[in-house]
Amino acid sequence: MRRSVTFLATAVAVATLAGCTVGPDYEKPQQVANVALADYVAAPALQTWWTEFEDPALSVLIATAIKQNRDLQQAAANVAKANAAFRQAGANRWPDGDLSSSYQVSENATLFAADDNVINRSYTNGLSLSWNADLAGGLKRAQEAASAQAQQATMLWQDAKLQIISQVAASYGDYRGAQRRLFYAEMNRNFLQQSMDVIQAQIEAGSATEFEKAQLEVQMRQVETQIPAIRVTQKTAHNTLAALLGQTAESLTIGGGAGIPALQTPVKIDDSINYLQYRPDVASAERNLAAMTAQQGVATAELYPDVSVSGFLGFLSSPSLALNSASQSWNVTPSIRLLPLNLAAVNTRIDMAEADTAIALSQFEQTVVEAANDMQLSFDTYGLTREQLVSAQSQFEASERAAKIARARYRSGTTDFLQLLDSERELLDSRDQLAVVEVAHFQRLVGVYRAFSGALQTESELQASAR
Repeated sequence: MRRSVTFLATAVAVATLAGCTVGPDYEKPQQVANVALADYVAAPALQTWWTEFEDPALSVLIATAIKQNRDLQQAAANVAKANAAFRQAGANRWPDGDLSSSYQVSENATLFAADDNVINRSYTNGLSLSWNADLAGGLKRAQEAASAQAQQATMLWQDAKLQIISQVAASYGDYRGAQRRLFYAEMNRNFLQQSMDVIQAQIEAGSATEFEKAQLEVQMRQVETQIPAIRVTQKTAHNTLAALLGQTAESLTIGGGAGIPALQTPVKIDDSINYLQYRPDVASAERNLAAMTAQQGVATAELYPDVSVSGFLGFLSSPSLALNSASQSWNVTPSIRLLPLNLAAVNTRIDMAEADTAIALSQFEQTVVEAANDMQLSFDTYGLTREQLVSAQSQFEASERAAKIARARYRSGTTDFLQLLDSERELLDSRDQLAVVEVAHFQRLVGVYRAFSGALQTESELQASAR
């Protein structure tokens, strides 16, 4: 009874001492370079922002990429691995042990004559336990680090998903833009070929010259030179999409028309929202900083006493191999490690942990600064391409009016064929230029959604939410 009381008192004393936790407590930075921070939350439209384009083909491609992209599968597996490591770190703080049974038989166990032809049998059945009191809180800090790393893995998965979705959307825009440009280029080439036939007939009738035919041929060759380059762009976009979807290029079929995705109303920034809270890259960098801070405590705990307790409860061998009170056995073995002999090695590991924390802090601060600049630049360039799109649309409409007037004049005989031809060529060129600008505008819009993690709303949505 006295032994039980002594053991219980020892256990209570050890448990009381285990409340100590060495190393710095983590405090999340509140701002970086005068940029206010906020806790990470997933943007409401992170999983749906591309549906605003109302393009079923794009939605199918993105859904397939989310399901089949190997990089996303790897990121998801990393999340599962990090969560398992966190559970393991938590389990390390609890008693460990095993229930085992062993049996041994031997003959002539020694060289003594008395043991000749003597067969010995023995067994061990019971429960073995061990527990680390974690006096300095090293295991607790390790659990904190594992928790932060598990959260970081989730943020990295979110960031990978955002990047893959954005890449699919951007490549889809390239593909549709090439489709439209190829359509205009082939239309232009066919028109020029028809014009060549007209010029040839006029030459034979004596109303045109070879010089005019040569001018027309130059224009046609210029268009024919553009077509292979446009096909390369289309093929590259198609193969890029196939890779993002985890498919071979031959197996990917992109349905739908050749329209370039666009929004009915522009996206707007809500000045009352801190959009950094939606950035998974910022959140993952912050969680890495938390993990590295906790690792300082893990390293520092090596300087402090380490108390552990092990024990056994079960049955040992007896002559009759019976499981009874005569063979019952138990033991408790407390041990303490007072101080490591190689203090230099321990201090070196502490210095390394502190350096890792300083590196993580610098990485986090740099990520915040880059994220803020990325959001600002993406929105500014989006606004500029909107202006460019308006100008390109006006140019196309002006070319359309000019071509219409030229056709009317040619029919009335007040202008010659080459003037009509120039007007038609300018119209087709302006169509091609408009397609180029539309693709660029779409790419900038995708960049905005990527930079803001899908958190921006269109002007009409903001007006509707304000009412």
